[in-house]
Amino acid sequence: MSEQFIVGPQSPCIGKRLDAAVSQELEAVSRTRAQSLIKSGGVLVNGRQAKPNRALELGDIVSVELGEPVSIDVAPEDIPLVVIYEDLDVIVVDKPKGMVVHPAPGHTSGTLVNGLLYRFGHELSGINGRIRPGIVHRIDKDTSGLLVVAKNDAAHQSLSIQLADHTVKREYEAVAVGSIPAGKGTVNRPIGRHPVHRKKMAVTPGGRHAVTHYSVVDRFERTTKYSYIRLRLETGRTHQIRVHMASIGYPILGDQVYGSANAPSWLAASGQVLHAKELGFSQPSTGEFLEFRAEMPEYFRHTLTKLGASIVKQLEK
Repeated sequence: MSEQFIVGPQSPCIGKRLDAAVSQELEAVSRTRAQSLIKSGGVLVNGRQAKPNRALELGDIVSVELGEPVSIDVAPEDIPLVVIYEDLDVIVVDKPKGMVVHPAPGHTSGTLVNGLLYRFGHELSGINGRIRPGIVHRIDKDTSGLLVVAKNDAAHQSLSIQLADHTVKREYEAVAVGSIPAGKGTVNRPIGRHPVHRKKMAVTPGGRHAVTHYSVVDRFERTTKYSYIRLRLETGRTHQIRVHMASIGYPILGDQVYGSANAPSWLAASGQVLHAKELGFSQPSTGEFLEFRAEMPEYFRHTLTKLGASIVKQLEK
């Protein structure tokens, strides 16, 4: 299991020792364990090992491997990728549902990184190491949609600072279980590691600041109530949308981790119905703000059609 945090402009970690910062950012890690992880090579700063007393600077990217070190052979694989934009600094990919972003124990092949290595070779940022080359941010295996990949370290640093400063536009669409009464709302609840189930995240006191904005596009009431919603991330915590929506009683349809009961047979979905629809960021070299939109994938459209969504006909016009 790995974690990552970025030292942004407002971060309290600027100037702080690496061991202290790791302990502060990752509530499950004590200062002593942080020092042990650093000494064993389990903590990287900008893709390189560092000493416990290394003072962190603006833009530093800290990656922490919490599990036992595992040797993973990351090989290029001829995997079809939907690349919707590419320049000298960045690549924007429309990731399909079911694809893991980077290799990990249990998922050593067939990942986005395997496909990127085949198509782009070593023309990827090395900040996150050989297992996650070019990966600036992630979306879950069963979430489809847009993410940006860095082709060099300078671009990676720029994008990471934008993410930390909350200037990257990230908008999603989803189907939630339940009829959300309000037309729009905001969930402002801290997210941290679940106190009992360590592979899960949870709304928890002392967690990291997390804000999700949502609006209702359509509601359905066939057998069970559902809502078609759009969401905008102000922050980007692990599983943020899934945790936040579940915390207010409207889990994402098909979410087997944070959801409640399985979807009815007539509406069976493989994984959560969640799509990263829009992405916007400043081009690292020119500063131009670039915006991209992904088409609604077939599984999502099929789910809305089953629900009898009027929005589907509007989308087809």
